[in-house]
Amino acid sequence: MRQTMVREKLRREAAVKNADRCGEAGESGNGAPGRIRTCNSKLRRLVLYPVELRARAAPPFSGVCGARKSGYSSGMGQNPQAITGQEGAGRQFRYFDLVMAAFVAILLLSNVIGAGKVAVMDIPVLGLWAFGAGILFFPVSYVIGDILTEVYGYAHARRCIWTGFAALIFMAFMATVVVALPPAENWGGQDAYEQVFGQVPRIVMASIIAFWAGEFVNSYVLARMKVWTKGRYLWTRTIGSTVVGQGVDSALFYPIAFLGAAGWTTDLVITVALTQWGLKTAWEVLLTPVTYKVVGFLKAREGVDVFDTDTDFSPFARAERVDGAGA
Repeated sequence: MRQTMVREKLRREAAVKNADRCGEAGESGNGAPGRIRTCNSKLRRLVLYPVELRARAAPPFSGVCGARKSGYSSGMGQNPQAITGQEGAGRQFRYFDLVMAAFVAILLLSNVIGAGKVAVMDIPVLGLWAFGAGILFFPVSYVIGDILTEVYGYAHARRCIWTGFAALIFMAFMATVVVALPPAENWGGQDAYEQVFGQVPRIVMASIIAFWAGEFVNSYVLARMKVWTKGRYLWTRTIGSTVVGQGVDSALFYPIAFLGAAGWTTDLVITVALTQWGLKTAWEVLLTPVTYKVVGFLKAREGVDVFDTDTDFSPFARAERVDGAGA
């Protein structure tokens, strides 16, 4: 045992001397500086941090983030750095602004262009089925909402929801003002313009309220499920959060917009709400492979995986920047 300790001591002393020689060669300008610095660094790590000391010095990484550090992945093929919600809230990300722009653009266009047309399809067994064309694209905003929360955390998703909320209010205000402006005498499109953009205030209010509540519920459920599942089974939280979020959206929008209106019985409101809820959820299921691809791409490029273990989930909370946080 004593001989082993002596040999180890001699080995370390020899390594120190070699490291010093590498450093002297670098100072004298002889040899390749890059290789010399590498040699010096490796030797000093070998001397100062043998295997047993490096293992002892490594801090334990427990909890959800520890599971990610130990090598488990969420099926993305990558192992980005696991960080908490507060750490993620203070970071600047490379692609976040682009994702938020896509979220707001799809939200506005689906409410303006899609909602302005009632389409009809001949479905086998069910026959002719009329629907608002916006249903084809509005659920995509929920998919992007899932991606925002999954990749960037609840705090960044909250910022996007408030941005979309403000954009919807401005859109409704602008449509009201533009429709109310007196048309020129030689312009004959006023009736068609009013038919498309002359939104009923009750429907506008219902849409904004339902979007706000549904999106926050969707984001909250996904963030909590991610912690519960320790980042595994992405499909369970994207679909599960959509089931709950779209349920809240439909449960608020249709009663507020149509209950008691002419031609809208209570049974009809319930039937339409359930139908729309089912269709929007089905869209989420169909787009699950796309969600996996986008989430995997963004996590790999951003290099982080946010777990909202310490997040304030109030819609009105303000994210505080963490010192030293950066992209």
